[in-house]
Parts: sequence; structure tokens; C-alpha cells
Amino acid sequence: MQGRKHFSPQLFYQTSLELLVPQDNFYRILQKELNLHFLYKATSAFYGKEGQESIDPVVFFKILLVGYLNNINSDRALLCYCADSLSIRLFLGYDLDEELPWHSTISRTRQLYGEEVFLNLFQEVLKMCIHKGMVRGKRQCVDSAFIKANASMDSLVEKEIIADAKTYTEELNTHSDYQVTPQKQKEVEQHHVWKQEAYKDMPGSRKTLQIDEDGEEIRPKFFLLSD
Repeated sequence: MQGRKHFSPQLFYQTSLELLVPQDNFYRILQKELNLHFLYKATSAFYGKEGQESIDPVVFFKILLVGYLNNINSDRALLCYCADSLSIRLFLGYDLDEELPWHSTISRTRQLYGEEVFLNLFQEVLKMCIHKGMVRGKRQCVDSAFIKANASMDSLVEKEIIADAKTYTEELNTHSDYQVTPQKQKEVEQHHVWKQEAYKDMPGSRKTLQIDEDGEEIRPKFFLLSD
């Protein structure tokens, strides 16, 4: 008898990403192999102590890594691709019912870091993937099997990918809805330098922390002085 599949979406489901994504999935293994915690310290200078939380820097670079591996050079298309994949959601740490960041957030975060800082950090992430044997060619990911080590080949692959990362970054900027001219980017970078110098002696810029008896940070207090 010929079968016919009928689909009627349920209102509630009892499942999870952990159950839906196979153990040998590429992104699940990549998640275990990559330790991107260094990105927090590397990008800390670009964030203040107050206000709304930004996108997690590790998540940001993971999203760009997904784009590079799958040759997606549009922030808008990249976020759609990530949102539609169970394994990538698990890789990014976003559950089934969580909304991923807006594509504009990706563009603006890239601008926040500046071209040089972003490119250097992105290349470091790609190098880690190469050294872990998870990437064998530019803009091409592999399956769950690790690549057999080959020192000379690894060296060639690394040079090729690192060089291509700059091209990929330029493509992202070209397709971005929030393009920034080189002159504007230069002005932003100059402002960061000025701000760091101008506020270096302010209490809020102190690097040492004062802790109270409860182990909580003692925040500096500011007073408004009238004439």
C-alpha cells in the first residue's frame, strides 16, 4: 500500500537541541574543540560598565565563523541560515525558542571593533580551526571526521585561509546594510584613541578593584558640583 505522510504541527513538544543534534555532528564537535574564551579579554576595551548588554563576543565570532565556512557573505542571509539550523543553534548556545541577534547587530559589532582588530581576531579563530583539523580549505567545512595531520599541508592551508579572511571581511562590508566609509572608520578609531587618553585618569577607568567585606566591588561615586 502506498504511504502518504500527513503533517499536523503540534502546539507543544517534549524535546531538546541536545536530543535532536547527532553526537557526531560537525558543529557539536567544533563546539567541544574550540575554546574562544580569550575573546572576552581581547574585546573588553570596546565595552563600558553600564547600559544594555551587547551580543556575546564569542557568539559574534562563532556566527562569522559559520558564515565563512559556508561562504555566506551577507549578514542578513547568515542570520537566517543560523536560525534555521538546529546544530548551529546548539553551537551558538541559542535554544529552540530563542531569537538570534539582528543582522544589524553583527554589522555594527564589526564596526565597533574596527577592521584591523576584527580581522586579527577572526584570523586567530580560523587558525584554531585549522590546528584542530576541522578545516581543510577556504570557505569549506568538513564532516565530523578529523583531518589527518600533515604539517606542510596545514601550513599551506593556513596561509590560504588567513589571506582569504580579509577578502571575506571586505565582502561582508560590501553587502552590509550599514556600510561605513574608510574615512568614517578612521574617525571612529581616532575617537577610541582620544577617549582612552582623555579618560585614563578618571575613577571609572581604574584597573584595580576595591572589594567590600561582602566580596562585592566598590564602585566609584560621582558628585554633581554646582557653581
